Amino acid sequence: MNFIHRYTFLNAFWIITIFCICSIGNTLNAQTTIVKGTVTDQDTGEPLIVAAVAFVGTNTGVNTDYDGNYELESNSATDSIEISYLGYQTKTIPIEIGKTQTIDVTLSENAINLETATVTAEKERYRNKDNPAVALMKKVIAQKKVNRPASYDFYEYEKYEKILLGLSNVSEKFKNRKAFKKFQFLFENLDTTAIEGQEMLPIYLKESLSDVLYRKSPKDKKEIIKADTMVTFEGYADDEGFNQYLNNLYQNIDIYDNNILILNQQFLGPAADNAPAFYKYYIQDTLMVDGVECIELFFAPRNKLDIMFQGSFYIAHKENYNIAKVDMSINSNISLNWIKAMSLEQTFEKIDGRFIQTKDNFSADFGLTKKGMGMYGSRTVSNRSIVINQPRPDEDYKGRDIEEKSEVGTDSEAYWEENRHEDLSYSESTVYTKIDSLKNVKVFKRAMNIATLALSGYTKITPYFEMGPVNTFYSFNALEGFRPRIGGRTTPNFSTKTEIETYAAYGFVDKRWKGYLGLSQALNKGNIHNFPVRRLRISAQRETSVPGQQLQFVQEDNFLLSFRRGVNNKFLYSDIYKLNYLNEFRNNFSVSLGLKHWIQTAAGDLVYRKVGAADDDIIQDLTTTEFKTILRWAPKEQFMQGKTYRIPIYNKYPIFTLRYNIGLKGFINGEYNYHDVSLNIFKRFFFNRLGYADVRIKAGKIFGEVPYPLLMVHAANQTYSFQLYAYNLMNFLEFVSDQYASFTIDHDFNGFIMNRIPLVRKLKWRAAFNFRVLYGGLQDRNDPNINDNQIAFATNEDGIPTTYSLEEKPYIEGGFGIANIFKFFRVDVIRRFNYLDHPNIAEWGVRARFKVYF
Repeated sequence: MNFIHRYTFLNAFWIITIFCICSIGNTLNAQTTIVKGTVTDQDTGEPLIVAAVAFVGTNTGVNTDYDGNYELESNSATDSIEISYLGYQTKTIPIEIGKTQTIDVTLSENAINLETATVTAEKERYRNKDNPAVALMKKVIAQKKVNRPASYDFYEYEKYEKILLGLSNVSEKFKNRKAFKKFQFLFENLDTTAIEGQEMLPIYLKESLSDVLYRKSPKDKKEIIKADTMVTFEGYADDEGFNQYLNNLYQNIDIYDNNILILNQQFLGPAADNAPAFYKYYIQDTLMVDGVECIELFFAPRNKLDIMFQGSFYIAHKENYNIAKVDMSINSNISLNWIKAMSLEQTFEKIDGRFIQTKDNFSADFGLTKKGMGMYGSRTVSNRSIVINQPRPDEDYKGRDIEEKSEVGTDSEAYWEENRHEDLSYSESTVYTKIDSLKNVKVFKRAMNIATLALSGYTKITPYFEMGPVNTFYSFNALEGFRPRIGGRTTPNFSTKTEIETYAAYGFVDKRWKGYLGLSQALNKGNIHNFPVRRLRISAQRETSVPGQQLQFVQEDNFLLSFRRGVNNKFLYSDIYKLNYLNEFRNNFSVSLGLKHWIQTAAGDLVYRKVGAADDDIIQDLTTTEFKTILRWAPKEQFMQGKTYRIPIYNKYPIFTLRYNIGLKGFINGEYNYHDVSLNIFKRFFFNRLGYADVRIKAGKIFGEVPYPLLMVHAANQTYSFQLYAYNLMNFLEFVSDQYASFTIDHDFNGFIMNRIPLVRKLKWRAAFNFRVLYGGLQDRNDPNINDNQIAFATNEDGIPTTYSLEEKPYIEGGFGIANIFKFFRVDVIRRFNYLDHPNIAEWGVRARFKVYF
C-alpha cells in the first residue's frame, strides 16, 4: 500500500484545511437551489451545445455540454432561469428557490440574419472539410510561430503575481458551529465575488513582483523576483515548501503550446498543431475586444471524456490572426479528482504588431464533493512595462531561471500599495492580519499540532526537538519479534544550519538494541535542507535489515510494512558509519562524496559459509570500507521541498544519476578491493489523451572479486505494497549480479480506457500498466558455483539454494492495475513470467499503493 507519510501534500495547507476543517460538519446551505436538465432543438430534438443557462439578474450561469445537459447551482438564486442560444429565441422559465428540480427546455429558431457571424448547428454531422471555423483555426495555428512573443529577439516586462487560497461555499451553519465561537473574526467581510453564489473565506495570500527577461538567441528566459510577501504558518507548515508546491500547481500557461501541463496532467492545447483532429470549433459571433474586431470561436473536445479544454478564442482576424483573448475551462466529464471547477482567462495587448499577454487569471475550486465546502485557489498575473527588442548584456541572463533579489524595504505595506498592479479586495487585504490573529488562538494551535502529527508523523516535545515518525514506533518481524522504537530530531528553532537526528529500537525476540545518531551541518548561508544544499553529514547506525529491500520515502520499520508474504527469515545485522558531503549547484547538477564503513553479520536463517566448508565453519561478518561518488543531473527539476525532505515533481526532462564506489582493502579494516559503477536514467513521457509513462533504465558493473552479499542484490519486494522501484514478485536475496541492465515502465492511462466503459466511467477509475525486465550475470570469479573460494549462495532449511544468478534468461514481470480507487488507491495484479521453479515464489500477486490522484 506504500503508505508514504511524507507525500507531496503533507505540507500543502489547503489539504490540511479540507480534511481538518471542512469535514467538521454539514457544509451545505439549506437554501441551495439546483436546476438541471437538457436543452434541445424544438423541431429536430437535437441537443444544443453551449446554450447559455443562467439565473435571471445574476452572473451565475453555465453552458450546456455535448448532450445538451446543464446543471446550475447557487445559494443566491433568483426565481427564474434564462436559456439562450445564438440563432434561437430566448426563454425565461420560473423555478422554485431552495429546491432541486429538473427542467428540460426546447428552443425554436428565430429569423434573424447574422451578417457578421457564421453559426454551425449540430443538425449535421460535424466535419473539418469546408468548415469555416476549422479554416479560421488553421490560420491561427499557421501564424502562431510568428504571433507568439518568442518570435521577438528580446522582450522584457514587469510581472505582478497574486496567489489566493480560501475556503469556498462557506455556509451559515458552518460559521455558527460551536467549535468556531472563538474564530468569528475570520467570517467578517467574506468574499462574494470570487465564486458566483458562494461565500469564500481567504486563508492564504502570496504576492510577488518580478522582472522577466527573454532573448531568442541563445534562448534564455529569466525571472528575477525583486519583492514578495505571503501569509506564513510558522511551526505548522513548511512555508517554503508550500510556496514551491503552489508555484508548481499554478504554472505559466502558454495558450499556443501544443501541450499544457496543469496539476501534473498534460492537456492537448486548443491551438496545438494537431488540435483540429481532436477539437470541434464553432464560430459564435463577431465583436470588439479592447477596440479590436475579433471573431469569437468556441472550441470543445470531440470526445467529451478526453482530458482537454472547452471555451472560446477571440481571434483578431484582421491582425494576422492573433489571439486577443481566451476564456476556457475543463469539461466536468473528464477524470480529474478534487476539481469542482477550473477556468483560465487570458487577455493580450497589441504591441509592435503582435499581441502580448497582459493578464492571466487562473482559478480552481477543489473539494471532496461537488456540493460541499472546498478550497478555492486563484492565480492572477499582470504584466506591464513591456519593452521590445532592447538587448541586454549576457551576464543579465546567467544563473538560475528564477532568482530572488529582494530590494530593501519591499516588505512594507507602503511598498506594496505603491507597486502592486491592482488593488486588493477588502477581504484579501485582511488576510494577513486575520491569520496573524488566528495563530495566537489556543484552540487553533492545538488543532494544528494534531494535524501536523497526523500528516508529517512528528510532534513537538519542546520548541527545539520533535518526536517521530509515529508510524515507526511499533513494528515486528521474524527476527526481532515485537520491535518498539522511539526517536526524533531537532527543529529549525534549534538551528537552521545544524540538525541532529536519533532513534533507539529494541527487539524483544533477539534481545538486541538498535539505534542511529546523525549530525548534519550546512556549509552555506541557507537552510540545511533548502536548495541548493551544501552540507556535511556524519552518522552511526546499528540496525537490522533485509537484503535486497529498497523502499522509496519509507522507513523499513514502518508498521504497515511488517506484513509480508512468503518466507522472511534472512536478515542482516549492520554497523554502518558514514561521512558524506553534498554540494548542489543551481543548474540542478549535484555532487555527493562519501566514506562508508560497513560491518554486516548474517542473521536469522542466513549464514555466510564458503563453498564446501563444514557446517560450523561460519564467517562471522564481512567488513567493507568504500569511497562513494554520486553525480546527479536533473535539468529544470521541480520538487516539493519539505522541512527535511523533498518529493520530486516530474516533468518532461530526464534525470541522470551516475554512481561510482571503490572498495578500499586494508583501510579501516576493509577486506575487499572493488569498483562498482552504475548509471540510472529516469524520464516521464507524456502522451496527452493516453496518459503518461515513467521509464527507468539502469545498468551497472562491479569490477573485482567479492562475495555475493557485496554484489548487486536486486531490489525485491515481499510486502503487499506496490513498490515502484522494486521487482514486486521477486523474493528478497533471490538474485545477485556483478553486471546487469534493467528496463522498467509504469504507465498510467488516466481515464482513456475506463472512461469508455459505461457505468464504470462514473467511478473515475484509471487503468495502469507496469512491466519490468532485468538482465544480469556473474563473472566466474564471483560465482560460487565455479569459484570454491567464494561464500556459498543462501539456501533454505532443506539445503535448496534460494539465491541465484541471471545467467539463463532475464527476469520478467508485469501486470495491469486499477488506479484512482476512492481517489487514493491503486491495486495491481502482477504476473511473474519466469524462474517459476524457484522455491517459495508466487507466479501471481496483488499489490496495492496509496497515492493522492488529481
